[in-house]
Amino acid sequence: MAEAVRSLERAFELLEQMADAGGEITLSELTEVSGLPMPTIYRLMRTLVNHGYVRQEPSKRYALGPRLIRLGEGASRLLGSWARPVLSRLVDDVGETANMAVLEGDEAVYVAQVPSKHSMRMFTEVGRRVQPHCTGVGKALLSQLSEHRVREILTRTGMESQTPNTFTDPDALVTELARIREQGYAVDDEEQEIGVRCVAVPLLGAPTLTALSVSGPSARMTRETVADVVPIMRDAAERFAKELGPP
Repeated sequence: MAEAVRSLERAFELLEQMADAGGEITLSELTEVSGLPMPTIYRLMRTLVNHGYVRQEPSKRYALGPRLIRLGEGASRLLGSWARPVLSRLVDDVGETANMAVLEGDEAVYVAQVPSKHSMRMFTEVGRRVQPHCTGVGKALLSQLSEHRVREILTRTGMESQTPNTFTDPDALVTELARIREQGYAVDDEEQEIGVRCVAVPLLGAPTLTALSVSGPSARMTRETVADVVPIMRDAAERFAKELGPP
């Protein structure tokens, strides 16, 4: 029985290592990153392939399989419901609209929101997809990736200008992401919409790339306000990431 459980743990570890590699990997690369013997990996991968959780490409590389999509979609919906108490507390503490977003493919997707109680407030539809280079949550999500992965995403999406403040140069954004990693938060300084400022923090250690944000009119969400809000958001993100992690 213990061996069967260990095999299951190894299978999940391999899936996570595939995800970390961008969703596609060779058997030899899996052997290197996992430290498991190749025969063990081969048996586990064949089982995952047979059940649709992994597929083998014509190139012989292994890719995450389509059966995972249904599981991911269900988990994403639940993630939004789990986040609501956290976002509600943020709204109470900060006074502005609170959001949660995850990285799906090359886009940031909003999975939960609790609106501010102010009559003038920000609203983003749950399920909305945005390019990550011009949003606070997007930059907080990109900051959790390697520079190579970031540049790949930017090459595919482009860097369309939304306002005069939007980052449109990959090198400048990469420099900004390094600063975000160092300070632990990202700011959308009217980069997606003039008159709106947003601050976002990554959920480090969460099972998937996730970020929390609060957004409001720039007149209320001043740069001084951002400095006060960041510690509150980091604390909320740290506590929620622990809730989402393994026991």
